[in-house]
Amino acid sequence: MHVLKRIIHTPASLSLKPNIGALSRIYKNVCFLDSNKDLNDNRYLTRDALLAVGGHREIVIHDHKYAFPLLQSFIEQNKGWMFGYLSYDLKNAVEDLYSKHYDGTGFPVIHFFCPDTVIEINRDQHIINYDDSFVSEEEALSIYKHAWCPEQQGITTAPVIKNRITREEYINSFSNLKKHILRGDIYEINFCQEFYAENALIDPAAVYKVLHLASAAPFSAYCKLNNHYILSSSPERFLKKDNQTLISQPIKGTVRRSSDLQEDLLLKEQLFNDDKERNENVMIVDLVRNDLSKIAEKGSVKVDELFGIYSFRQVHHMISTVSCTVKADLSFTDIIRAVFPMGSMTGAPKVRAMQLIEEAESSRRGVYSGALGYIDPSGNFDLSVVIRSILYNSVNKYLSFTTGSAITAKADAEQEYEECLLKAAAMFNALSATARNHN
Repeated sequence: MHVLKRIIHTPASLSLKPNIGALSRIYKNVCFLDSNKDLNDNRYLTRDALLAVGGHREIVIHDHKYAFPLLQSFIEQNKGWMFGYLSYDLKNAVEDLYSKHYDGTGFPVIHFFCPDTVIEINRDQHIINYDDSFVSEEEALSIYKHAWCPEQQGITTAPVIKNRITREEYINSFSNLKKHILRGDIYEINFCQEFYAENALIDPAAVYKVLHLASAAPFSAYCKLNNHYILSSSPERFLKKDNQTLISQPIKGTVRRSSDLQEDLLLKEQLFNDDKERNENVMIVDLVRNDLSKIAEKGSVKVDELFGIYSFRQVHHMISTVSCTVKADLSFTDIIRAVFPMGSMTGAPKVRAMQLIEEAESSRRGVYSGALGYIDPSGNFDLSVVIRSILYNSVNKYLSFTTGSAITAKADAEQEYEECLLKAAAMFNALSATARNHN
């Protein structure tokens, strides 16, 4: 494989947001990752946006049993850009666990592709990277031009969204999990519920655009992988590798925004001083420190920021940053196996929390609370946590999004249920708004 580069100086009038819908009608694999860097106060956001198109080479794995060795072999055989996801169900390959619940989306446990063309979208220039084994320079430039052609919106009808569990069932499960906490089986657990629609007909690119505009998330993502779509407005980074430095930024602690400036500032202050939220956050920080210590150079694990309050368009979040120097010669899958899945979406202790999650929840998480992102040609990578995301299978027309919250000894069932609804609001609104715009 030989990869060439061409630098395109961007005219001031050229939009940074490509027409992913037009590309999706032509190519089976399209991935757009947008940091909204100018709108998010996170010094670890180093790229503006990436657009990956095509993919004659891909790995699709449905069985977790040999998933990591197969993925590592694929990475070693295909040096270059790689985009895709790791499903939460890979927990079963890391620990002696299982996933028995219904999975309507039917996503594979791993799907990565090596794009034929990658466009690095920066404020002052666009850089086209293309694999000349599969596309010519002329074809790469054609893809680039097509990405900014006029948009044609497809059909979106308002899906009938159902709760996988009732409010009463949520509260009963919450109570059972809290008993485990009071007995000392676990200290914290992330309990989630699915919202879903069958026979859903949507234009994924149009829905993503509305979700993106509403959230402006630092890990906004649109991924079309064959017939599977991930429309994400994730605020959370799972893991970033920059040379020998690993960075994780777990989120624990959420409060709503207010249109009233004084009230909004008060909500931020209340979140920062909330003992329950601080306890949740520090438990997960300790878990992340422990995970990173398995692969870190001795004495290099540190907490760069504790209890940072970050503001997003719908909510404020409490985010901490943990980093380390990773041991030399560890592969991508060596690193992932040591820390996956992320503690913010499981609980502590992690294995017992995942066992109880399987007992308490009523649907398989699948890609939800897995990881999504890219590996670059130098072996660095950046992966987000798949939350605040709509998953859509365009073949069986099943649509799903899941939200959750952390349960600790001080948690209140009604408050945690309302937090789930608060997090789900952006997805509800994006689907209904897109349907209205179509009509």
